[in-house]
Amino acid sequence: MTLTALIDAIPEHGREVARNLAVLVEDATLTDQQKWGCFLACAHGIGAASVVRAFEAEAQARLSPEAADAARSAAARMGMTNIYYRALHLMRNREYEAMPTRLRMNLAAPVGVERLDFELWALAVSAINGCGACLDAHEGELKKHGVEPAVVQTVLRIAAVVHAASRVIASAEAVASA
Repeated sequence: MTLTALIDAIPEHGREVARNLAVLVEDATLTDQQKWGCFLACAHGIGAASVVRAFEAEAQARLSPEAADAARSAAARMGMTNIYYRALHLMRNREYEAMPTRLRMNLAAPVGVERLDFELWALAVSAINGCGACLDAHEGELKKHGVEPAVVQTVLRIAAVVHAASRVIASAEAVASA
């Protein structure tokens, strides 16, 4: 499925989502690598098959293989760490926060992308997964490097819209197959 086909497949009740997705595709706040890596990381972070396929197709034309793999890696890493740190945050017993995580995590960005791009993608997936601790950590890292609030806001908008599009498409596919 192409991105255009994905947007067209969003049913009428999700037209605002489709419009926001189309607007974000054209948004110039992020570099192309940041934007398309963010879209790809979000799609993989959610895992709705049609949406993943659409953004994978776009990524082939818009990202280097290294950048696409780094975006997928951001989704995978945040899929693990967001759950762990969100659980620690939600639990009343603070004893676990003092314990080593004992999860293997390579904190450096994958080869072939800037660390800040990877941080943006990690922030987006952390927003989708609702991990406040990870959101604060990644946003803090971005602020240390002078990333403008408008850039962070755009990443959060992409996360919100890809999430909504994934939910609308998945529910439309479920109804169609019933």
